[in-house]
Amino acid sequence: MISLVSCDNREEWDDYVLENGGHPLQLWGWGTAKAVHGWSVQRLFAYDMDQNITGAAQILIRRLPWLFRALAYVPRGPIVAPDASVAFMEALANHAKSQYGAVSISIEPDWTELPPLPTGWGRGQNTILIPQTLILDLTKTEEELLAPMSKKTRQYIRKSGSEQGVEICQVKDRAELEKCMGIYHETAKRAGFALHDNQYYYDVFENLGEASPVFAAYKDGWPIAFLWLAISATTAFELYGGMNDDGQELRANYALKWHAITKMKEWGIERYDMNGLVSDGVSNFKRGFADHEDLLVGTYDKPLSPLYPIWTSILPLGKKLLRAIKR
Repeated sequence: MISLVSCDNREEWDDYVLENGGHPLQLWGWGTAKAVHGWSVQRLFAYDMDQNITGAAQILIRRLPWLFRALAYVPRGPIVAPDASVAFMEALANHAKSQYGAVSISIEPDWTELPPLPTGWGRGQNTILIPQTLILDLTKTEEELLAPMSKKTRQYIRKSGSEQGVEICQVKDRAELEKCMGIYHETAKRAGFALHDNQYYYDVFENLGEASPVFAAYKDGWPIAFLWLAISATTAFELYGGMNDDGQELRANYALKWHAITKMKEWGIERYDMNGLVSDGVSNFKRGFADHEDLLVGTYDKPLSPLYPIWTSILPLGKKLLRAIKR
């Protein structure tokens, strides 16, 4: 038997996430940033009968039209030991149904192996965070990290750095971040993908704070490429990035990514997750940094309403319409 209790203390919540190997998307600041842009957020601890915490989940809740009512979503969570997973997941689903009236609850955990789940949970049909990714082991030496890279990647890391006069610094203030957002808009236009409004990214920067470092490559005092991370005690996770025409010409993204990797290693972080691999040029660029790929367990849903089959069938269409509107 377990009970779920809402946590309203940021320090208590983040301490648990950081001390128990939680993902940066389970940190308080990520939920707060999402809550400013259309989501509600609740952070839940699971207590056993001896009042020990056995699990935690930051749930994002999106209100839906008509009878669907709401969607409950746990990004790169929950945080729970395998031997407590069945009771915790059952309680989580019951909570989502009773408190939010959710059509379903979806999890996309930071797991490579699936622990036992209670009856009714199954692989979800709609994915938000891509499970196929590339995760570097930062406990390795720099030489061990460089060795499996493609020859071209190692060459461009060297050439796009000191040989081209590119300087890499951490972005510390809003003014420099605004310059990076200019690069991001150029990148999105060139590659044909949609962006949130700028305030969304500023809210992420402000609410995650030190858990969301941004690094930029500079040429002659002006940024030409940037890479934005979210970090916890164990994991660095790429959020956003881009480069302008000068950055492309100088291949600044190579030196920039290597700088971020080595900086995360220096900070004592153990894993560097490149956040998704698909069949595109950006993913091919990522693949040059290792000779392997990683596969997380993916999306798992628990239907909570008879309307769940209808919801899963219309969701892909809704995503396409949203992308078309944003373009």
